[in-house]
Amino acid sequence: MPLWIPITIAAAFLQNLRSVLQKSIKGRLSTTGASYARFVYALPLAALYVWALGYFGGYQLPLPNGLFLIYSAAGSISQILFTVVLLWMFSFRSFAVGTTFSKLEVVLIAVLGSVLLGDTLGPWAMVAIAIGALGTVALSLNQTKLTIGGLFKGMGEKTTWIGLLCAALLGASVVFFRGATLTLNGPALNGPDFIMTAAYTLLVALIMQTLMMGAWFLAFDRDELIRVLSEWRRAAPVGLVGMLGSVCWFTAFTLHNAAYVRALGQVELVFTFLAGAFIFHEKTTRVEYFGIALIVLAVILILLG
Repeated sequence: MPLWIPITIAAAFLQNLRSVLQKSIKGRLSTTGASYARFVYALPLAALYVWALGYFGGYQLPLPNGLFLIYSAAGSISQILFTVVLLWMFSFRSFAVGTTFSKLEVVLIAVLGSVLLGDTLGPWAMVAIAIGALGTVALSLNQTKLTIGGLFKGMGEKTTWIGLLCAALLGASVVFFRGATLTLNGPALNGPDFIMTAAYTLLVALIMQTLMMGAWFLAFDRDELIRVLSEWRRAAPVGLVGMLGSVCWFTAFTLHNAAYVRALGQVELVFTFLAGAFIFHEKTTRVEYFGIALIVLAVILILLG
């Protein structure tokens, strides 16, 4: 089995766990505050991880270059703007259609990866991405209580384009971070350098994001910054799990095409479904069963392909 497959599945599981832990700080921090907590509390752990790889593992730090810094900055800014635009979309009364279209991240990753990095997809992958996208849309329709007719009727709404912008920003961040890893020494090869390459890229991205959002909070919302720092007992575990998940995501992106990685990463929705059904005893609708079945089929096609 290619190494990127179990790493991606671990990343999806950790992302789901992080989402569960974030519920503990829901209501105590705003959405932007919770996002910043992920960065600021993950940063020292990522630095410790890079140090451990060098000290105990004998890995050498990569040599950064201008293109690496450009890709890292573009990925960091795209990820931050995704949160901002998502909040903007939620400020509209009717955001159900926009929310549905914001789930098309994997499709846009495939397009952007091909244009910017030259990543190509096989026929199995294209079919799997289309099926997985249909499954995520079905789940989103169920969550927003939106009908298929309502979806098509609302395609001309402003929130539809905002939702697509959300998907584009999230997809762009993934492609840019993969692009950053490809500019360093020995990425995407069978040698061991990919471990340090991914860790170093993650560390640089977290430094940029922490400084960027920290400057914004200092200028416009110091009260929320104080709340982020005062809630460290609840936020630190979120940062830890988030950092471990990011390590897995970045490592998988370094090893393989980002579209394949994110398509397989949709298994996270299966984990969410199982947690809701068996842990929280949530009722499951036929649409949810249909959506999960499509995502499972997409994951199987990726693995077979």
